[in-house]
Parts: sequence; structure tokens; C-alpha cells
Amino acid sequence: MDAVTLASIIAAAAPLVYASLGETITEKAGIVNLSLDGTMLLSAMVAFAVAQTTGSVVGGFVAAAVVSMALAAIIAFASIDLKLNQIAIGFVLFLLAGELSTLLGQSFVREPGPAVPPLDIPGLVDIPWLGTVLFSHNLSVYGSMLLIAVVYWFFYRTRPGLELQAVGERPDAAFARGIDVHRLRWFYALVGGALVGVGGAAFSLDVKFGWSEGHIRNFGWIALAIVIFGGWHPVRVALGSYLFGALQILALKLQPTFPSFTQVLGILPFPLMILTLVMINRPAFRSLGDRLGLFRRFLTAEAPGGLGEPFEQN
Repeated sequence: MDAVTLASIIAAAAPLVYASLGETITEKAGIVNLSLDGTMLLSAMVAFAVAQTTGSVVGGFVAAAVVSMALAAIIAFASIDLKLNQIAIGFVLFLLAGELSTLLGQSFVREPGPAVPPLDIPGLVDIPWLGTVLFSHNLSVYGSMLLIAVVYWFFYRTRPGLELQAVGERPDAAFARGIDVHRLRWFYALVGGALVGVGGAAFSLDVKFGWSEGHIRNFGWIALAIVIFGGWHPVRVALGSYLFGALQILALKLQPTFPSFTQVLGILPFPLMILTLVMINRPAFRSLGDRLGLFRRFLTAEAPGGLGEPFEQN
């Protein structure tokens, strides 16, 4: 694969990397945010509207993160404090946010606006092949690549990361060891929500410039599918995002020859997700993970034990 194509895949996947890793963090804490599709639509619209109105791309990203955090806060309050069904609340918010993006974004449809400026990294961009692939992007794409390493390090190399996983896997045991389950679930629901908003902003200010009704519809569902496809492991989730980015670039290249391929593209992650779930639950696959030892955590995939379950913290 040539360097330009690989660089295009990394850039195209950046918004999904933000959104899917944000949802991974949220679900690792035991909360399901089913509003992703509507949240990303609303945050993409808000990001473009703020950036176009103020001329500040940074302001657009911040506004998108705040809006997405607000929606995540509603889910956190409803599920943690009120003990309501997370799936139902998330689905209602998905519908609400999607409709709000259409209603509030009418005056910004197909309007010109600012975008994230390119930023080659001096010196590194001149490295043959590698410079084009990794160091000729912009801050949004660099941030998505850095986020993968940070989330992996946080999950598996820090005490707070282990506590995060504990409240998602065994909240009762975590509480018995003195961990405030509700406080951590609240915090990571907001952190994950903010990253989902950044993903929405990365679409309208970088990958799919501008705003139109249903601008990035279904990408939130794709991000949710990628989280399951990636087995709640940050590296596998990122690889799932890049796989979808590769499908997008492939569709663009094949469109002149196979114009109907782009219509199939949107549903491909779902059969891939189902196939992955079937494979990882086969005894042979689990045995392979056990034999490889070091790679077991990467190859096996199980949802957090307390995912979607309310916890009574007395």
C-alpha cells in the first residue's frame, strides 16, 4: 500500500478513533451510552456552527465536547442516580439529539467555514514513506493517534486505570475495597462523552467539511459496533476504526467502477462485528488465547461484567 493511501486511511479514521475510544472508556466503567449517533450529529453541528460564527476551530472542538458531555451527564444521572434503564435513556437521547441537530443547524447547511489547518511536523515529515504516513496531518489526526497510546497506557499501566476497570467489571468488589463506584462512573461517563463530541467535531471540521442534515448519520452506530468488534480493548478498537477508514477510502477508489459499493459500505461493520463475536466465543479461539499467554488479553473479548447494570452504593 502506498504512503498516500495509508495516510488517507489514518486521517479518515480519526473521528471514529475518538468516538469509539470514548465509548470504550464509558463502557469500561459500566455505562452504556446508546446516544452516540445523535450525539455525534449534534456535536458535529455545534462544532461547525461555533467555528463558523467565531472563526475559532478550537472553540468548535470545545463546544462539541461540552455538548456531548451534557448528554453523557443526562445518561449518568439517569442510570447512576435514578437507576433507570441505560438503553432506554440512551435511545431517547439519540432521537432527541438527532432532531436538535437538524432543527438548530438549518442556517448552517452547506455554508463555508473554517477547518483544521494542516501541520507537518518539521524534520519528521521528510522521512521517506513514514513521514507521509504519520507526520503530514493536522492536530486532530495527531491527537487521535496519541489517544490510542494514552488510553492503552492508562487502562493497563496505571492504578486509576485498574480502578476504572474494577468499577465496570466487579463494582461490588471495587466498593468493598473503598472505591467510590458512583463517582468514578460519573467521571468516566463525562470523559467518554467529551471524546465522542471531539469525534463529531473532527468530522465537520476536518474529514467531512461543513454541515448538512444527517451529515454523519450512522457513524455513531458504527462506533458502537467497533467497540464490540474491538472487544473493549483500546488497540483493537483503534484497529477497527482504521479498518472502517480503509473501507471508506477503498469505496472512493472503486466508486467509478463499482458505484453501488458505497451503499454497502455502511453496513459492513455490523456483519464483521457479528463474525468477530462468533469467533471469540468459540472454544478453539479461547484456547488459542490461553496458549499465547501474553496476547490473551488482546485476543479475547468479553464485555465488562457490570456493563449496563445499576449498582446500589450504600
